[in-house]
Amino acid sequence: MRCRVCAGAMENRVTDLPFKVGDTTIVVVRALPVLQCRQCGETELDDSAMATVDRLLAGVDVSAELEVIRYAA
Repeated sequence: MRCRVCAGAMENRVTDLPFKVGDTTIVVVRALPVLQCRQCGETELDDSAMATVDRLLAGVDVSAELEVIRYAA
């Protein structure tokens, strides 16, 4: 698979990614399986991982400024 940004090679990795929820909440999802470009670092999630992230983010307390959640498939 090729990167949409730079056409570099994508590889499977496990990383931590931040997501913004609402106006003031940042959620860091830890140990998230992604495809990451070897050249530019761009990341992509497959449909299954994104659906899990959507479920995790739906349960976040938006009154908190920062929350850290571990991804579990």
